Amino acid sequence: MAVGPTTRRRQLGADLRRLREAKSLTLEEAGSRVGISKATLSRYETKEGTVKWPAVDALCREYGASDEERAALVELAKGAKIQGWWRSLADPIPESMNLMLTLEDEVVREDHYACMYVPGLLQTRAYAEAVHRASEAGCSEREVQHMVDIRMKRQELLERAEPPHLWCVIDEAALRRRVGGSEIMHEQLHHLLGVSQRPHVTVQVLPFAKGAHAAAVGSFAVLRGPTPDLDVVYVDLIGGGLFMEKPQELARYRLAFEYLSAQALDLESSAELIDRIRMES
Repeated sequence: MAVGPTTRRRQLGADLRRLREAKSLTLEEAGSRVGISKATLSRYETKEGTVKWPAVDALCREYGASDEERAALVELAKGAKIQGWWRSLADPIPESMNLMLTLEDEVVREDHYACMYVPGLLQTRAYAEAVHRASEAGCSEREVQHMVDIRMKRQELLERAEPPHLWCVIDEAALRRRVGGSEIMHEQLHHLLGVSQRPHVTVQVLPFAKGAHAAAVGSFAVLRGPTPDLDVVYVDLIGGGLFMEKPQELARYRLAFEYLSAQALDLESSAELIDRIRMES
């Protein structure tokens, strides 16, 4: 998946196509009725490039959309180019992180499976610093602090008036892996216990005792949009990550997360295990 379209833009494209198909119009027929080419309308629907809101307004009227739906899509068209807080940062960020921040800014739910480290949205600053120093050995201290600043800023997602639901299945190995020393691990596990009590955060532990499981390939996240067709999967890779949005890919990872959640401990047992590991750290 290429870096580019925001969730707003992707939702707009999906809705325009749905409305056109409901009227049984071809791209050429619909475009000619509002004075735009077949190629332009196809680009609108494939979620790429800029859109002109007057054209969206005209299309909605031609498709017989309700006033409420037309107003909502026009607002999507106007907001499709809105850029997030990270665009104003002085130092550049990796392209994969750029897309992650764009998608994460508009998700309604995130499902994370973590087998190496505690998920970034639940990390303490000291733990995040230790992770970055270990995984980005060639980075300067300034670069490490820059990336950690971004991670801490990302966590403000959970402080919103209506935050997305964050559901994390964490492998026991990630909790026992000593990152940065015993004091940092103790603080991190204490923080994890606290944040797991929030109503919009679910934390489950997948214990060693469960043996082989559905995600032996590694950590991943399913970033869920307002509708299922806007979901995106993110898979950790060395030096970045891979984003996927094909239906078969989404289905595979959604199913894997369901299996992992079913195999993991319940919330109370998970908290007990985290606390036990914390006391041992």
